[in-house]
Amino acid sequence: MRLNTCKLFSISRLLPAMVVAAALLTSTAFAAAPGITGGASTPKFDLIAQPNYISQPDGQMIYSWGYGCNSAPAGFNPPAAAMPGANCPSMQVPGPTLIVTEGDTVTVTLTNGLPAAAGNTSIIFPGFQVTATGGAPGLLTTEATQALPVTYTFVASTPGTRSYYSGTQGDLQVEMGLYGSIVVLPNAPPAGGCPHHNGSAAGTPETDFRLSSTGAAFHLTESCYDREYLFQFSEIDPRIHQQVIDQLASIKACTSANCPTTLDVATEPYHPTYFMINGRSMPDDMDTNYAQEYPHQPYNGDPHMHPGELVLVRIVGQGRWQHPFHEHGNHVRILARDGNIILSQTDASKLAGPLLFTTTTTPGLAMDGIFVWTGKGLNWDVLGHGYAGDTTACSPDANGYYTNLSPSAAPDAAPNYFEWCADHDKSLESAPLGLVASGGPVTLPNANIVANGAWYGGSPYLGPDATIRSTGVDATTPPSGTIANSPGTEAGYAFMWHSHNEREITTSNIFPGGMLMMMLVDPRVFPIDESK
Repeated sequence: MRLNTCKLFSISRLLPAMVVAAALLTSTAFAAAPGITGGASTPKFDLIAQPNYISQPDGQMIYSWGYGCNSAPAGFNPPAAAMPGANCPSMQVPGPTLIVTEGDTVTVTLTNGLPAAAGNTSIIFPGFQVTATGGAPGLLTTEATQALPVTYTFVASTPGTRSYYSGTQGDLQVEMGLYGSIVVLPNAPPAGGCPHHNGSAAGTPETDFRLSSTGAAFHLTESCYDREYLFQFSEIDPRIHQQVIDQLASIKACTSANCPTTLDVATEPYHPTYFMINGRSMPDDMDTNYAQEYPHQPYNGDPHMHPGELVLVRIVGQGRWQHPFHEHGNHVRILARDGNIILSQTDASKLAGPLLFTTTTTPGLAMDGIFVWTGKGLNWDVLGHGYAGDTTACSPDANGYYTNLSPSAAPDAAPNYFEWCADHDKSLESAPLGLVASGGPVTLPNANIVANGAWYGGSPYLGPDATIRSTGVDATTPPSGTIANSPGTEAGYAFMWHSHNEREITTSNIFPGGMLMMMLVDPRVFPIDESK
């Protein structure tokens, strides 16, 4: 897979002054794709639609509506014991991620806890054959009234990620926050099984936070993955939300004989000023899952990985706008859209989804894709080999990487597992300092002149050799030899993942903000703890 060269590509060690990179490194927050379960075989979810306030980085509290748990869920995935603070509040934006297994008969009961003037509400589940009981007939589906809950039942027929959202006055209710995602896991592993690449070097254990026990998103080996993250993109026009507040207050205060009883909110023209990933805007989206400061926005967006790991990204467009989201560092190989796996026309055992430079999310559309970062194509050794006395091995496998399939097999604890061997020993610097070999694509600034900040590890390289290169005979740090971030702590490469609509990486038109987060490639000697 070819690395893209978008201008916002960044490396945390090379750009220590970037505020967003510093925010990422200080928070050390990881993501996974948390949600709730409803029990085995016949999962049951008891949800309620309710009002509350969600926060934005500019200090504003936005009155919103959201789905939440009306009673405690059967469980959490990843388990609550592994995810500090795991909860399902009575209202959240986006709504709780429903995690079920292919073939399950799923039951979702919805209680209407919205203000009476909001009228009925509902949930639609695109891609499933749904039957409903209770409630009252609506335009698109059966709706929950103030007095009558509604129960939806369907079979989770195929694996994949899908959206769910209100089917009642969607221009208002979806805008207010009534949307969420459902993840259907495959009920059996691929015929060839799934190797698992994630884990740090030197035998340091890392908890497996994949939702699927099969290790795959679908029934094909090509959908095997090592980590996964869920990203839901949405926007807010605060003018609409303020209209709702004002009209509710007016209805409550009215004492005349002709008092209005229902909302009449103008949803056009539409001018959103808040843009969110999983209900949060940057930098809030890089805080931990279930962080106490966001009681109604429990999910974050902060992907981390080691080189060579296959990362499953579950991407959902919510709201009303299309969001062209760009994942720096590589294209994303799309596996499926709305749970419909994309297969080759000539070989049904092979996936044939496109490589996308931006995963453009249409409202209601969900995609599953694989992202991987190895450093291939950069034409320099990202791990910093080639210094005087270095004897690090890199034996290419059939695909050119150093793995357990190489002629001289890489041990599991090799800190350069999945190194791209064609670039082994190639210098980054074309006019180097110290004894580093010449010929690289760039010239680094003089380390005695550059101001090294708190987030600069002292080397442009990734991994344990970064320390050697920072303190040895070809050192790149100032004479003090200070190393702020050794490989044993977090000192990875940071890539912006962000909307390619420039307005959407602002909060109230202030940059940085909105739909922006950082993907961090950590050295294999650094264990990634996705519970934080």
